[in-house]
Amino acid sequence: HSLLVLPWVAALIWWLFKRFGHGRVAQAPGRWFWAILLALITHPLLDAFTVYGTQLWWPFTPHPTMWASVFIIDPLYTVWLLLACAVAWFARARPLAQKALVAGLVLSSGYLGWSLLAKHTVDREADRALAAMGLGDAPRFSMAMPFNTLLWQVVAMTPNGYVIGERSLIADRAPMTFEGHPSHVQALRQAAELPAVRRLNWFNRGFMRAQVVDGELRLSDLRMGLEPEYTFTFAVARAEGEGWAAITPRQLRPAYEGEQGRTMLKRRFAALWQRIWHAPPGTDVMAPKAGWTEAP
Repeated sequence: HSLLVLPWVAALIWWLFKRFGHGRVAQAPGRWFWAILLALITHPLLDAFTVYGTQLWWPFTPHPTMWASVFIIDPLYTVWLLLACAVAWFARARPLAQKALVAGLVLSSGYLGWSLLAKHTVDREADRALAAMGLGDAPRFSMAMPFNTLLWQVVAMTPNGYVIGERSLIADRAPMTFEGHPSHVQALRQAAELPAVRRLNWFNRGFMRAQVVDGELRLSDLRMGLEPEYTFTFAVARAEGEGWAAITPRQLRPAYEGEQGRTMLKRRFAALWQRIWHAPPGTDVMAPKAGWTEAP
């Protein structure tokens, strides 16, 4: 996925087709080179639009590039490309095929552009609300909620945990509201130098919840899932004396797996759909709650 590596891979593929192919690449080498290059680099660039991002600059190791303007699966991005490919398949060599492909690329790319504008709008509202709460400098991220770019979630880290707010671009007109959630920041701080914790901190930029359960330190990536259930939770350490000892990282299954969990997930998605069109009651930014204090 590295933009520093893929051009070389594209050049190699282009040369192999030109050298050993059946002449099509040799007839238009420049156009084929750009077609191969763009086919390779647009994939990681699209990954960078998601909240998980990707390593665009490998072998260098900054945090994964994370623009977080579209959900990992968004039908409104994909549908234009699928329709364009379907039309091109049936049109074959007719001019309609090229027009359909161009239209599909324009519409899908335009949707990405819209997602960036929507994200900017949400970020601006979140900045105002968080500043009013005294969290103007808090690390934060915003992300589109599943399968749409009309409902957004903003997560900001606090000294004792994190706060979560939602913003509907359709329904909400009042200032954003945030709800506080605890995290075992003391345990996370004590275990910060353990290899698994360092790796997760690099990968998710510190946007994780820490919990101590049965003597284990469990870390949840706040970027995927809905409070309180997150998709990726790992047990990374066990209590030992006054500190923490590393264990082989173990991924924990989310509670929404299984029939009962799927029913719960359906209800939550239905609630998300309703949230797009309906603002929550109340208009004031919430102050930190009693439950916002550091977990024991």
